[in-house]
Amino acid sequence: MKRIGLVLLSISCLLATSCSDKEDLTLLPITDGSISLNNAFTSLTFSKPLDLQSPQDGSNRIFVAEKDGIIKSFDNISSAEVVTTFLDISNKIATTSELGLLGFAFHPDYNTNGFLYVTYTPSESLSVVSRFKVSETDINVVDESSETILLEIAQPETNHNGGQLAFGSDGYLYIASGDGGGTGDPDGNAQNLETLLGKILRIDVNNQDAGLNYAIPNDNPFVGNEDARGEIYANGLRNPWRFSFDNQTNTIWAADVGQDEKEEINLIVKGGNYGWNIQEGTSCYQETECDATDLIAPIYEYGHSKNDKSVTGGYVYRGNELQNLKGYYIYGDFISGRVWALDQAGNNKLLLETGLNISSFGIDENNELYLCSFDGKIYKFSSVGKD
Repeated sequence: MKRIGLVLLSISCLLATSCSDKEDLTLLPITDGSISLNNAFTSLTFSKPLDLQSPQDGSNRIFVAEKDGIIKSFDNISSAEVVTTFLDISNKIATTSELGLLGFAFHPDYNTNGFLYVTYTPSESLSVVSRFKVSETDINVVDESSETILLEIAQPETNHNGGQLAFGSDGYLYIASGDGGGTGDPDGNAQNLETLLGKILRIDVNNQDAGLNYAIPNDNPFVGNEDARGEIYANGLRNPWRFSFDNQTNTIWAADVGQDEKEEINLIVKGGNYGWNIQEGTSCYQETECDATDLIAPIYEYGHSKNDKSVTGGYVYRGNELQNLKGYYIYGDFISGRVWALDQAGNNKLLLETGLNISSFGIDENNELYLCSFDGKIYKFSSVGKD
């Protein structure tokens, strides 16, 4: 692995958190062997779980999305045995390759409006972002007839669809969109501002512009540019499968899955260009020399040794059970199953070698951290000696 010598303290200060608050963000050293991973719900098993969310509504429920189109909910207790089908759209999605139900997010005011946002692929050539509403008579079930399609993105291939949805502290919905697939982004989508592919998008779901089921925030970086889509927040990404917000520092951490050589972690800023397919990580892609002017380097990148081949983005830990993880970005690799902790200075530490196919991370309403694995289980991060 290669540490990127990129100083990011100034970026984090600019983004929102006062540098005078740095005492509250002091990181503790992580002792080797101090963190464990335990099957959080021993009586529960899922089919290809790939997203875990909490509605933050005080119900202490956890919701898990399965690739084939089902979102399930259950009480956040280790002895949970009862699972409820919250949403089932398995009869209306394509699931070959990297297609399927790819991500979901609850509206910040879910407790009052019952809105759920889901991104999925109804066909091999299309991905959509839709809004659903919980049933008026049963809080444990979505009214499937309530679907409103907000956004449609044509997909030239069946891979690199992105899929993460998340609300920022600004109340806007952020959307991860892959480059459309194919080797090396053959259509140059990630650098093309006239397409939504290979981007992080930002939309206002509480308002509508003419002809749209959403509004475009006025301060999006390309608003007013006739040669760019106004929804774009950042570009130059290959497949930002998972990103997350650290609300304490107001930073966006995105893991971008690499091509042949590099996996990368990026701090996303408004209007940022993260280089693909001019570069893969910090290396020129398919060229010995390239112009990296105005491209933003990853905070960290790693190569494909030790079977590390597909980064899965996680979260900056802000829970209370693991004091020595506070402030570290926890992420993993889908192929190798290794898990790391990364700080904003680019210091990276191996935490665990799980051997799992890590599809996603998630947090509960107490900000405790979980991991989704394609062995069908949900794991929770704990201190060694604690279950």
